Amino acid sequence: MRTTDPRALDSADPLARFRDRFVPTEPGLVYLDGNSLGRPPKSAIDRVAAITETWSRRLIRGWEDGWLELPLIVGDQLAAGVLGAEPGTVAVTDSTTVNLYRVAVAALDTRTERRTVVVERSEFPTDRYIVEGLARERDLDIRWLHGDPVEGLTSDDINSCFDDDTALLILSAVNYRSAATVDIGAVTDAARAAGALVLWDLSHAAGSIPVNLTSNGVDLAVGCTYKYLNGGPGAPAFLYVRPELQDQLRPPVQGWFAQAQQFEMGPRFQRRAGIGGWLVGTPGIIALTAAQAGIEVVAEAGIDAIRAKGIALTEFAIALLDEWLAPLGCSLGAPRDPARRGAHISIRHPDARRLTRELIDRLVIPDYRAPDSIRVGLSPLSTSFEDVHRGLTTLRELLGGSG
Repeated sequence: MRTTDPRALDSADPLARFRDRFVPTEPGLVYLDGNSLGRPPKSAIDRVAAITETWSRRLIRGWEDGWLELPLIVGDQLAAGVLGAEPGTVAVTDSTTVNLYRVAVAALDTRTERRTVVVERSEFPTDRYIVEGLARERDLDIRWLHGDPVEGLTSDDINSCFDDDTALLILSAVNYRSAATVDIGAVTDAARAAGALVLWDLSHAAGSIPVNLTSNGVDLAVGCTYKYLNGGPGAPAFLYVRPELQDQLRPPVQGWFAQAQQFEMGPRFQRRAGIGGWLVGTPGIIALTAAQAGIEVVAEAGIDAIRAKGIALTEFAIALLDEWLAPLGCSLGAPRDPARRGAHISIRHPDARRLTRELIDRLVIPDYRAPDSIRVGLSPLSTSFEDVHRGLTTLRELLGGSG
């Protein structure tokens, strides 16, 4: 790959046309943070305007127009178009934190004879905090995994956590800091052989890599829609429950959207069957509508093509890092093997916090992750090779390098 010719790479990019599907940034801005908050699709802006008009015209009658089932309608679109899952297995609802807690509690309730929950030390904070709270509430033991800060967890690291006391492993498919991936199918199989469950956090995976939930035999998963799925700030999260477990596991919160005869207003809770029984309260229709637009763009592009573009972008960024930035004190904080890396990279430098602020001042927007990483998100549908080149050129200038 020629590291000096980003325009040629953009010209050859089969997904280049999708960049025009997003609202343009301000002139001169380079956005390299789509793994934190994706850019808004133009269709999302149009859909939100349309649903607002429907709200003003139809008022409460809008619930008769399909709003009630929208979390499951959008869930089916996400399942088929992005997650490689069957219809009736995904609900788009609530937040990732709430879903993680609800699914984890339900999983632990089926393994009451086991007293250990496993999580990685470098896992995303919410996941670790949920585990700590559950351990305190239920008098459980936490088994901490210690993956390499760059390369992540090995198969041996993960397999060693399973014994006859392991109830649940909570694990991200793509590490939020280093972008290190793990083998979803192999980990799921190892857990099942040991009688444990795995709850996958797909927040940095959904829309960036294939996760193939059905073929990988995944039992449980959660994730957000505002990163690579471009659903908007505060967009609803999603949860996945394998069909065989949907009625076997019992969610800890009994909300009226999970009631079998919802508008009968019955005296007792009778949970509806299937994934609908995992809903809780009234969904945010405007936010769901925006998320639906983002999901549809990702599904149209195709997750395999998105994965290929993500690899190409990160390979290009790493080549520039090696050529330009490594001599200036930077190192790669992500796996070099593209098969073990998501769609972002981390550039490590002792003064990463200051450099990130100065990049933002120069209209290059990555983000900082403690202790020493500039995280560069290369969202495949909205990031160009020219964006990567311009962004890392600016970082090189800040470090005192010459063009």
